Amino acid sequence: MKFSRELRCIAAAAALCVAGAAQAETLRNDDVVMLLEAGLGEEAVIAKIEASDGDFVIDTQTLLALRAKGVPSPVIAAMVKSASGTTKYDDTSPDPKVPHTPGFYILDETSPQPRARKIDPIASTQTKTGGILGYAFTGGIASASLKAVLPGQTAQAQTTKRRPTFFVFFDPPGGNQSAIFSTGFGNAVITPNELSLVGLMEKKDRREARVGSLNIAGSKTGVMDKDRIAFSYEQIVPYVYKITPDTDLAPGEYGFLFALVGGAGPGLSGGVAGARVFDFTVR
Repeated sequence: MKFSRELRCIAAAAALCVAGAAQAETLRNDDVVMLLEAGLGEEAVIAKIEASDGDFVIDTQTLLALRAKGVPSPVIAAMVKSASGTTKYDDTSPDPKVPHTPGFYILDETSPQPRARKIDPIASTQTKTGGILGYAFTGGIASASLKAVLPGQTAQAQTTKRRPTFFVFFDPPGGNQSAIFSTGFGNAVITPNELSLVGLMEKKDRREARVGSLNIAGSKTGVMDKDRIAFSYEQIVPYVYKITPDTDLAPGEYGFLFALVGGAGPGLSGGVAGARVFDFTVR
C-alpha cells in the first residue's frame, strides 16, 4: 500500500509538471493550423487557445489566409479574442515585427545588442517670423519666413550613424488612439508620406524649423521643398514602417515633423500654427 501511495504521488507530481508546461506554452498561428490538421475538433482547439498564452498575428490578410486554409471561423474568433487581450509590447526590441506601443523609434546599433529607442515627440513652443525687414525693404520680393521653435540645444535621441534606421508604429484604426500622430480636428498621420525630414537650424538655446514663407508671389505653409531631406520607407507589417534617409546626414540636429494645425488666408498668420517633431542628433 505504501508503494502504491508513492506511485500515486509521483504520478500526481508529473501531471502537475505537464500541466505547468502546458500553461507556459505560447501558441502561434502555425500551431493552431497544425492542431486542426492533426484532427482535433474546434472545441478542443478553442479550449487550447483559451488555456494558453497566445502570440497570434491577426491582421486582415493573415485572417483571410487562415480561413483559406480551412481554419473555422469560431477558432479564428478565439485567436482574435486572445490577441486583443494579451498583446505584449516590447519597446526596446529591434525587431519591428514585435509589437511596440505607437510612436517613433530609432534603431540603436552601437549597443552590444541592437535595441530600439523611442523618440518622444516635441511640440514647437512658439512660431516666429524671420526676414521681415528684407521683405519690407524689397516690397515683398525677398521672402519672409515662419519658423517653428523647439526648446533645447540638442535632442535626447543621439546617433553616430550617418544613415540611421527608424521604425514608426502608427495607431491601428479603432480602439484607443494614442494621439501621438494626431494633427487636430480628428485627423491623424497614417503613413510616412505625411512626414517631412528636415535639418534644424541651431540657435543658442533652441532649434528652429522653417514651416512657411511669404513674398510678393504669395504665401506658402508647410515645409519648403528645398528644406526637405529625402528618405525611403517600406511597410514591414500593417501600420509599421521602416524609414532610412536616402543620403548620409552630416553631424547636426534633425527631425521628422508634421503640421499640427493648418490654415488658409493671406499672410503668414493664416498658415501653420505649430508642428510636432520627432527630433534626433547625429554626432
